[in-house]
Amino acid sequence: MTLPITLITAAALGTISLWLGLRIFRMRLREEILIGDDGNDKLAGRMRAHANLVEYAPFVLILMALIEVARGAGITLAVTAALFILARIANPIGMDLRRSNVPRASGAIVTWVVLAFLVGWGALIALGLA
Repeated sequence: MTLPITLITAAALGTISLWLGLRIFRMRLREEILIGDDGNDKLAGRMRAHANLVEYAPFVLILMALIEVARGAGITLAVTAALFILARIANPIGMDLRRSNVPRASGAIVTWVVLAFLVGWGALIALGLA
């Protein structure tokens, strides 16, 4: 079983992780900061954006894979995955702005909604209610 939706989502999230890591690496070189953030707020924000992806992606991917195994690939799962990917792109873009803004807030909110949706869907499947 290849789990096509989960696999493409994992590949997309891996690409986003590489992009976020590269942004940190380039800034570290430019600012000559080897460890930590040295009080650089923008670097701290980029580090948190990367960490934030790493904090949420595993739960989403595990839930997606289990749901895909239980129910197969479907449009609902694909749309949910696409929303999560877009949220994980929007959030770090917004974090670079260093103020409250729509990309950061929408990225965070959509991430929470996707995770909550997958948790609920997974629980319903496990309980035999979906």
